[in-house]
Amino acid sequence: MRIGVDYYPEHWDRTLWTADADLMRETGVKLVRLAEFAWCRLEPRDGAFDFAWLDEAVALFAARGIDVVLCTPTSCPPMWLYEKHPDIVHVEKDGTPTNLGIRSHRCVTNPTFLHYADRITIEMAKHYADNPAVVGWQIDNELEAYFCYCEHCIGKYRAWLQKKYGTVENLNRAWGNVVWSGEYSSWTQIRPPYGSLPHAWQNPAYMLDFYRFCSENVIDFSNRQAAQLRTHCPGRPVTTNVWFCEHMPDFYNQFAGLDFISYDNYPATRLPGDPESCYSHAFHLDMMRGVKRQPFWIMEQLSGGKGCWAPMEKPPLPGMIKGYALQAFAHGADTVVHFRWRTANIGAEMHWHGLIDHSNVPGRRFDEFADMCKTAAELEKLQGAEIKADVAILFSFDNEYAFKIQPQTDGYYYLEQLQRLHRAFAGLGLNVDIIGQHEKLDGFRIVCSPEMYVTDAGVAQRLHDFAAQGGTVILTTRSGVKDEHNNALMAQLPGTYRDMAGVHAVEYAPIGWEQVPVAFDDGTEVHAKQWCDILETDTAEVLARYNGDYFRGAPAITRNLYGSGRVYYIGTVGTQPLYDHITRMAVKEAELSCIPDLPPRVELVTRTAKGVTARFIFNNDDQPKSFMLDGQPITLAPFEMNVVMD
Repeated sequence: MRIGVDYYPEHWDRTLWTADADLMRETGVKLVRLAEFAWCRLEPRDGAFDFAWLDEAVALFAARGIDVVLCTPTSCPPMWLYEKHPDIVHVEKDGTPTNLGIRSHRCVTNPTFLHYADRITIEMAKHYADNPAVVGWQIDNELEAYFCYCEHCIGKYRAWLQKKYGTVENLNRAWGNVVWSGEYSSWTQIRPPYGSLPHAWQNPAYMLDFYRFCSENVIDFSNRQAAQLRTHCPGRPVTTNVWFCEHMPDFYNQFAGLDFISYDNYPATRLPGDPESCYSHAFHLDMMRGVKRQPFWIMEQLSGGKGCWAPMEKPPLPGMIKGYALQAFAHGADTVVHFRWRTANIGAEMHWHGLIDHSNVPGRRFDEFADMCKTAAELEKLQGAEIKADVAILFSFDNEYAFKIQPQTDGYYYLEQLQRLHRAFAGLGLNVDIIGQHEKLDGFRIVCSPEMYVTDAGVAQRLHDFAAQGGTVILTTRSGVKDEHNNALMAQLPGTYRDMAGVHAVEYAPIGWEQVPVAFDDGTEVHAKQWCDILETDTAEVLARYNGDYFRGAPAITRNLYGSGRVYYIGTVGTQPLYDHITRMAVKEAELSCIPDLPPRVELVTRTAKGVTARFIFNNDDQPKSFMLDGQPITLAPFEMNVVMD
């Protein structure tokens, strides 16, 4: 595992650079990320480029054996560019330009912006093409599926729709525009969803296409820069850094054109008291690994208390700096870059703390980071180690978007059942892959397909085939609800999955914050919340029934034999014990080896490389844990990672 730091030489007096580089080398830092927001220093005037200061910084690190990842600085155009071309500014949904002074306030479809973004990208790539210290590139910063309402985006949206549907008549039919007399007679009548109306008040088919369009917009921008970097600085891998933002682009399509995925990882520093909380970033990390089904990078890793857009948070507890970095490695990260080396003393992020505080005196967090660097060096033999999973969870950005467009009921969100199923299987010591719904299912024994809300015929067929050939499929409520346009299907739920589930819903009850008891046939009682499908069986057996409300006695959870496999149907959203109970049943029936007695909040991941099997055992809790594993006593301090190799 390589350890790196994010560094901003342009923020600091040159007298600090050498001391910083020396301390990085002494500590064990192997890589730095540079120039992320530095456009105003790289091109201080239109067409006048200054790479001398960056050359000096790169050479300083190279002389100490520290590799460099450079960033294209296009997230923050310089003020002279905004003054000269005010039309490049991102436009808000009320039609007004975004106020300047923060970052990412440019429109990534604007031709003028693209001209200047191309130019700085190409100039940087050409300048560093022969510099061996530059080992890779990061495109921009935390690209989102921006909702921009400028005239360029409006025109591009119309062209995108015209290419997809061919005629206005086809679009009207697909979107169901006859409702509220919304049929178009000309492409020029189509505009993005302006104004303050909630997305749920607008046509859901229209909204889903707009979400898809915004995702493709930023992917086009990302691919454009990647092509330029590969042309003018060949042989260096290209990535961009992502996070779980409000408007996520489709990561699977975004990274299809990039060399590896990188993720900005900021786990909670204050652990929730609610045992129901799915706070562990193990889910996020497994999803990042699953995007390309290969090792990934952490481009920004928690280093101190956060504070910028909100009041300052509690700093990382003792053990968190090291433990969370090793947690990332356990789940497939092979490079972890900490944000940031030193806490900024200028700008809005001066209270988003790095490894060294404003005092410039290394303290507790830095000492823990230094110790983690030593541990990372000891784990070098596991670089690139495989994570083989028997369990997969399918993720769909169409479903993520559709749930945001039309919230189902109070407290119900798309990710929850994915996270609860992940937590349940991980709690049994099983590796879990989170993969795109269009991925092949070969090699898995259990596939969880929660909330298959927007129906994709190809995905549905693969799930049918997987179960028929002996696999176990776990389906949940809100499956088979919509067609590919986000219109409701006229079929009893779970729609296209009914035959494999062997069950159908005669009614459903969105119960929001209420809870209803659910009793398994072995006497175990758990609770349903948010949503209850009131089921009747076709060929399935009943595993659990509702034990309250007007639908008391109705089936809630079923299991059906389909071909050589089994299909579970969870007709509700449950508290965590519901998923724990079902996963134990499924794992036992699939004859998977597991560890049923791991303490709560203890995570175990297994990696294999070159005949070595390593178990990463992590205590993701602020309380110590003691337990037996394979007959051996294990004691873990808060946030301690124990690596056991065979």
